[in-house]
Amino acid sequence: MTDSTASTTTPARPPLHIKMDERDNVAIVANDGGLPAGTVFPSGLTLVDKVPQAHKVALVDIPEGGEVRRYNVPIGYALKPIPAGSWVHERLLRMPEARELEGLPIATVKPEPQPPLTGYTFEGYRNADGSVGTRNILAITQTVQCVAGVTDFAVQRIKSELLPRFPNVDDVVALEHTYGCGVAIDAPDAVIPIRTLRNISLNPNFGGEVMVVSLGCEKLQPERLLPPGSIPLVDERNAADTGASAETPLDVVCLQDDAHVGFMSMVDSILRQAELHLERLNARRRETVPASELVVGVQCGGSDAFSGVTANPAVGYCTDLLVRAGATVMFSEVTEVRDGIDQLTSRASSPEVADAMIREMAWYDAYLQRGRVDRSANTTPGNKKGGLSNIVEKAMGSIVKSGSSPISGVISPGEKLKQKGLIYAATPASDFICGTLQLAAGMNLHVFTTGRGTPYGLAEVPVIKVATRDDLARRWHDLMDINAGTITTGEKTIADVGWEMFELMLDVASGRKKTWAEQWKLHNALVLFNPAPVT
Repeated sequence: MTDSTASTTTPARPPLHIKMDERDNVAIVANDGGLPAGTVFPSGLTLVDKVPQAHKVALVDIPEGGEVRRYNVPIGYALKPIPAGSWVHERLLRMPEARELEGLPIATVKPEPQPPLTGYTFEGYRNADGSVGTRNILAITQTVQCVAGVTDFAVQRIKSELLPRFPNVDDVVALEHTYGCGVAIDAPDAVIPIRTLRNISLNPNFGGEVMVVSLGCEKLQPERLLPPGSIPLVDERNAADTGASAETPLDVVCLQDDAHVGFMSMVDSILRQAELHLERLNARRRETVPASELVVGVQCGGSDAFSGVTANPAVGYCTDLLVRAGATVMFSEVTEVRDGIDQLTSRASSPEVADAMIREMAWYDAYLQRGRVDRSANTTPGNKKGGLSNIVEKAMGSIVKSGSSPISGVISPGEKLKQKGLIYAATPASDFICGTLQLAAGMNLHVFTTGRGTPYGLAEVPVIKVATRDDLARRWHDLMDINAGTITTGEKTIADVGWEMFELMLDVASGRKKTWAEQWKLHNALVLFNPAPVT
């Protein structure tokens, strides 16, 4: 990354533009509020137009049909001549065609092995299945949306009446969703939402305490959601102390059971069962575990052109630190990496991993084609206001969250992780579907970058929020945990912010610090990815 500065035109800060590669012919304006027409940079470049912050300026004359290059990648082709100093925005560009999924470089990049990062630990909750939680939460699974109101009412009572008696339990959450009935339950793609909900129920932060609320008549019956053998054994070390059996049976409260007479009878049943789970969870204690037990999901939302300059590169640096420490990192969002598929297949640790990525991209291409979704559907109006012209430019800034380590595995939507390292988790780009699927994969800590700003949060795992620029960090000072805008101003380097993020992760995972989203209890609903037909 290189930058260019000029003599001061305002008392606060000299004009600044940033380009990502020496071969780029556009750069983004970094100054808060943008820069007016007539601004002169030391190279002699003069702005022809007023250019908003994070938007692109042409560094040279670009002819009609000429490439517009950022990240040394053609992000578009000029629809008309663009003079040097002009504001370059999406209305001036023709978007490149999508990269073909044939003839890709396969496992060609072989980075030098990095030394292991040892000696870093956090205080976590060990589970019977070998996973480690960063929080100690009772999660109440629901088989169908019909029971959501009853469950929510019961959860509020649990929090007010029961939870104060169990100080070692962090929270009680209802795993609400809109699935379970009125769907083609036997359709081939129905496996995706079913396994997603199953694996969320087994997330490490829930301590293996699986409790289900069912209506009774729904298509997704409890035994289909959580068949025998799907729930790990209770930790035998705690079984003797808590009275639990070595194998935990499926605990279901069915609202249509004849035993329930009236609404409050249903709620009381949920409270009675919840109390048993809370007792066992309350007996758990944090213990020192290596940083290799972290399972981190990385994601971006409300992105702007700074996302690929500050926050996402810092996440990428931190990703490399985590992989060196033996941890697991998932990056996702199919449509936001699809245009950089050649970069990903070249970093695959093996041809098999590259082939798996290609299969996931091809599946999603077909899924979008069935819905006749144009590639231009991603980017959003907010992305464009933040300087991102199209999905190609957005993809280049999104991929850098994955760092530089080899990609060691691929998982399909709703699947659970079975290996460590850097993993591509194939998910849609929608913030809440992506977060939901990363929860199902086994995420115990989440990192979310934003440039435009979003109050995104999850009740099930801590979410560390990273601002891409100073202005957002100042205005949303009690929502953003890290300000990566200090990279633009030169106060910190990408490495500085990457290390800051790594150290904050260990503190948050240990419960020593709470993220702003946790403090405010900003929790968005889970959204199941359901490509199967609705009946």
